[in-house]
Amino acid sequence: MDRRRVVITGMGAVTPLGNDVPTFWAGIRAGRCGVGPITRFDVSGYKASLAAEVRDFHPEAVVEKKELRHMDLFTQYALVAAHEAMADAGLDMRREDAGRCGTIVSSGIGGMATTEAEHSKGLEKGFDRISPFYIPMAIANMAAGQIAIAFGLKGMCGCPVAACAGGVNAVGDAFHYIRDGYAEVMVCGGAEAAVTPMGVGGFTSMRALCLSDDPARASIPFDKERSGFVMGEGAGVLVLEELNHAQARGAKIYGEVVGYGATCDAYHITAPAPDGEGGAAAMAAAMADGGLTPEDVDYINAHGTSTPLNDAIETAAIHKTFGGHAGRLMVSSTKSMTGHLLGAAGAVEAILTALALKEGFVPATIHYQVPDEACDLDIVPNQGREVPIRCALSNSLGFGGHNATIALRRWEG
Repeated sequence: MDRRRVVITGMGAVTPLGNDVPTFWAGIRAGRCGVGPITRFDVSGYKASLAAEVRDFHPEAVVEKKELRHMDLFTQYALVAAHEAMADAGLDMRREDAGRCGTIVSSGIGGMATTEAEHSKGLEKGFDRISPFYIPMAIANMAAGQIAIAFGLKGMCGCPVAACAGGVNAVGDAFHYIRDGYAEVMVCGGAEAAVTPMGVGGFTSMRALCLSDDPARASIPFDKERSGFVMGEGAGVLVLEELNHAQARGAKIYGEVVGYGATCDAYHITAPAPDGEGGAAAMAAAMADGGLTPEDVDYINAHGTSTPLNDAIETAAIHKTFGGHAGRLMVSSTKSMTGHLLGAAGAVEAILTALALKEGFVPATIHYQVPDEACDLDIVPNQGREVPIRCALSNSLGFGGHNATIALRRWEG
């Protein structure tokens, strides 16, 4: 069976750099940092005081207020991003076979703020008196479910829960679902809203978060002084379509998804395998899936979390996969600007990787100061580059040993 081609026709984003794709991308191009003091709750007594928060978010512009009361913030982020993506794609669902249009949206944690609030209420008033909406607000698949309801998407609806790899899993699974003939349209992405007392406290207690109070020295991927990641939040949603379907309706095309690889380290619950074997295998699988050679790839949007282990081991994985070509690759981490959006990271980074290909602009790794011999790649330090690129990979690696990579190609028309 001939493999069908899959293109990106719509994108939506809610991020620490802006609550729509044009604003978000302008922030990326400018090298703007979205990290700042946590305002969502009182951090007095907390070791970690910084996060990359979404600001000036007004979901009532697209969702009725009475509905918002029954949605956790992560679902609100996803639904606003989905409205932008669907409008951007120009899809008229009245003309579509709804059974051939599906949804895959990841969340690593789901409705953590709702869980915390309802637990406090239960302790005070009794657990039989917590909200009847608690469960459908908190479960991680509800962003996908609410998007499907909002747009009448009656095909496959799912939610990969794979920690920080889930956003790439969502895009990659949607790509395969269309390519292999099960759908014409898939709305896919990820959403997260874990800047909460338990979210920040939990990651702090496992020594994963940066404890600096200086936004310029907090999320510093590949820098020798990196000490942990900075929590981010938001959502990224993409509309993927089968190429002929998109062309038949005259859709604009941002880029083409050509490959996807997913592996597991099967090594440790939080630490990556020391040799980078799992990440290397995911990148190799994505390239094989897309019929790419290492020399075809010009840029990698790295997972690049700013943790001591991840950045060195991801570097080793890139060397393992690309051999001598690794030194000619551009490899940047946009988490230096957005923080780490957990289950939304891969989807948001898929959007900016597609735009990097479309516009010929490679984003920077900002706030880079101290080179690390264990991270000896061209990480595009501090200043983005206007340079044409043909193919790019985007990596996401998650707790539990999850590794996922998608391969994108510039659309030539």
